[in-house]
Amino acid sequence: MKHLFLPARWRDFSLGAGWMVVAAFFFGLMGVFVKLGSASLSSSALVFWRTLIGVLLLGIPALLKGQRFATPCLRRHIQRGLLAYTSLLLYFYAIAHLPLATAVTLNYTSPMFLALLSVVFLREKLSPRALFALALGFVGVVLLLRPTLASDAWLVGLMGLCSGLLAGWSYLHVRELARLGEPEWRIVFYFALIATLGGAVLVSFEGWQPMDGHTMLMVAGLGITATIAQLAMTRAYKVGNKLVAANLSYLTVVFSTLLGVLLWDESLPGVSLSAIILIVISGMLASRR
Repeated sequence: MKHLFLPARWRDFSLGAGWMVVAAFFFGLMGVFVKLGSASLSSSALVFWRTLIGVLLLGIPALLKGQRFATPCLRRHIQRGLLAYTSLLLYFYAIAHLPLATAVTLNYTSPMFLALLSVVFLREKLSPRALFALALGFVGVVLLLRPTLASDAWLVGLMGLCSGLLAGWSYLHVRELARLGEPEWRIVFYFALIATLGGAVLVSFEGWQPMDGHTMLMVAGLGITATIAQLAMTRAYKVGNKLVAANLSYLTVVFSTLLGVLLWDESLPGVSLSAIILIVISGMLASRR
C-alpha cells in the first residue's frame, strides 16, 4: 500500500519497474520449461504449442469483443511473423543445447542488431554512445561464443546469435506497424498465428509426437509462463518509463543464470560471465540511442 502515497510520477515508475521484474522472472521460467520440454519434444513442436496458446488467448477475447481482424498491413505482418517465428525457433533450439544463461544472452543481443539494422534499412545515424555500445556488445559476443566455437556446440552458438539478429530485425517491422496505427493485440496475434501455422507445417514433416502427462505439464507451463511474461511486459511499458522497462528486461539474463545454476548446476567460466555483463551493458546503452 506504500506506493499509493507516492506522487503519480513515482508511482508509475514503481509500478512499471515492478511489472518488468515480474516479466523478466517469468521469461526466465519460460526458458526452464523449454529446456525441460526439449527432452520430449522438438523445438518446432515447442514453438507450435507455445504460440497456439497465444493465438487462443488473444483471438478468443478479440472475437468476443468484436475486434477487427482484417488489416491493411497484411504483408508487413507476414514479414514480421516469419522473422519472429524463425527467431523463436532458433532461440528454443539454443536453449535446448546450451547453458540457459548463454542461450538467453545470445537472444538478448537483439537491441544491438536493432541499432545496426536501423542504420542499414532506415539510414539512421548512430550517436557515439550507440557506436560504443555496439563495439562493447561485439566484444561480449566474441567472448561468450569462444567456448562454444572451440567445441562441438559452435553451430548452436551461432544459431542463438542469429535468433538475436532476427529478433532485432522483427522489431523494425513492429515499429513500422505501430507507426501505421496497428493495435498491439493485432501485432502479437498475427505473429502467434503465423508462428503456429509454421510450427504445424514443420511438426507435420517431423511427425507428431505423442505427449504423456509430464510432457503436457511442460507444455502447459511453457504457455502459462510465456503468457504471464508477455502480459506483465506489456503492462510495464504501458504504465512505466519505457527506458527503465527496457533496461530491467535484462533481469531475464540474471534470472536465467540463477535458474541454470539451481536446476542444472550450470557453471559458467569467468570469461563467459564477463561477456554476459558486457552484452547486457551494451543492450542498455543501445536502447538509449
